[in-house]
Amino acid sequence: MAKQDFIQSGLRTVAMEAQAVGELSRRINDDFTFACETVLACKGRVVVTGMGKSGHIGNKIAATLASTGTPAFFVHPGEAGHGDLGMITKNDVVIAISNSGNTAEIMTILPLIKRLGIPLISMTGDANSALSEAACANLDVAVANEACPLNLAPTTSTTVTLVMGDALAIALLESRGFSAEDFAFSHPGGTLGRKLLLKVSDIMHKDHEVPRVTPATPLQNALLEMTEKGFGMTTIVDSDGKLLGVFTDGDLRRVIDAKINFSSATMQDVMSDSPKTISHDILVAEALTVMEKSSITALIVEDHLQHPIGVLHMHDILRAGVV
Repeated sequence: MAKQDFIQSGLRTVAMEAQAVGELSRRINDDFTFACETVLACKGRVVVTGMGKSGHIGNKIAATLASTGTPAFFVHPGEAGHGDLGMITKNDVVIAISNSGNTAEIMTILPLIKRLGIPLISMTGDANSALSEAACANLDVAVANEACPLNLAPTTSTTVTLVMGDALAIALLESRGFSAEDFAFSHPGGTLGRKLLLKVSDIMHKDHEVPRVTPATPLQNALLEMTEKGFGMTTIVDSDGKLLGVFTDGDLRRVIDAKINFSSATMQDVMSDSPKTISHDILVAEALTVMEKSSITALIVEDHLQHPIGVLHMHDILRAGVV
């Protein structure tokens, strides 16, 4: 095949699968609604099963359901007939995936599922198949043709099934009012979880680590405080500890440019009186946005009485893995 032949083959596959996915919109119908209501009423878990390529898609659908508020897991139909059926309880709902609707391994365990009285939702390419007729709701994932030129390898059909599974998962997510924080609790180990769960109070520097000087502090002494604490800035507070301003490395450069006398200048003369501050209970991801918009690398954390209680530095955010 020439280079152009490869491109045309790829484009043809994309076009076929895109068209098949587009046709799914006509099948989001009463059966889809009943499937959603059945899962929402489930007191146990959703058990997804499927053989071959349908099984791979089923595994992904189960994972998507589980991560979006619907407890779910995958059971291989071949193994179910050899003991794994014991994983399914009377409180569960089964989603069985089969393009033909007559997969032997699924049909073998179908009588046992029905005997338990478990609601069965099917995802098939044949609305008149044995599996779809046994189900309380059938999600139609039929396709005219596979992208495979032999019309054999599951390609278009698996894509359409995956999209139908996503549609089901998201409809359930929205019905449950599943939030970003809920999502983060099921993804605590990843960057997404850290972005959604980590608060400023979890990683900020506090207590004696916070640089503090008064308005009367000589500039030279303030520079020593900045060097000791290592944030490239210091807070300026009054006698009650209330935040009055900030002095940063950037302010120091402006002092040098203005040729201000270092030996006589005090913080009152050189501080900035409008420091960027944040609350300790906001998300680190929000604090990062403030830093990026203001082009700064450190933020003062203050309490409701305007006392500086912490400092959050860009390095802290990087170490936490939020970016």
